[in-house]
Amino acid sequence: MDYDFSFFLVVATFVTGVVWGGFCLYLKYVQQPYPTEKEPLLVEYARSFFPVVLIVLLLRSFLFEPFRIPSGSMMPTLLVGDFILVNKFTYGVRLPVLNTKFIELGEPERGDIVVFRFPKQPTVDYIKRVIGLPGDRIAYFDKKLYVNGQLVKETSLGRYQGVGQGVNMTGSELLEEDLTGVKHLILNTPGAPTVEDVFVVPKGQYFVMGDNRDNSNDSRYWGTVPEANLVGRAFFIWMNWDWENNGIAFDRIGTILK
Repeated sequence: MDYDFSFFLVVATFVTGVVWGGFCLYLKYVQQPYPTEKEPLLVEYARSFFPVVLIVLLLRSFLFEPFRIPSGSMMPTLLVGDFILVNKFTYGVRLPVLNTKFIELGEPERGDIVVFRFPKQPTVDYIKRVIGLPGDRIAYFDKKLYVNGQLVKETSLGRYQGVGQGVNMTGSELLEEDLTGVKHLILNTPGAPTVEDVFVVPKGQYFVMGDNRDNSNDSRYWGTVPEANLVGRAFFIWMNWDWENNGIAFDRIGTILK
């Protein structure tokens, strides 16, 4: 069991609910009528906080969860300092903390930007793009991507100009990649070393890569992502704050991810 923020939300909801509910039962069945003195401070706090933590728990566990992008591995799609929303129910509804799926709703599609628990350290969340689905054969050679034997089409858009904490990527090649119908931008860094190999995606697993191809710790290095590790699909940028780029980047607020 991972003792993350969800765990503490569950505990807070349980404790405040028990305190408030227990006091209400005490008044109803033990002490009647309602006492004229002020309710205990602990009960007052529990009554105030229980609805708040319950709503936060429900929203965060079953609907949407916010994340902040800490690195440039998904540049140019996601920049350092982007604050995103992740749809928690796209791939099914899971119980908080236990992460057990109890409602099947859908499966990842090629091209989805997904947040997942890093298989080698499940307490850490990663964000990458789904490249390979279960059963796919993925190859990566000479900075070219192949899906089931087909070369993925790329269109060069010139050199990339980075900003803020991503300025070090200035000069990388900016390309539009057509991932079997899903078009998105990627970066390649000429001369940078990379892993070259053929990967077969096991059943119930997903092959993921960062859009910043030469600066991403992804499935090329540590393997595939089990379906059970999926957190949700990233779909929206609601804020960007990069102190090296004059604070808030208003032009990124409201961006729909693809």
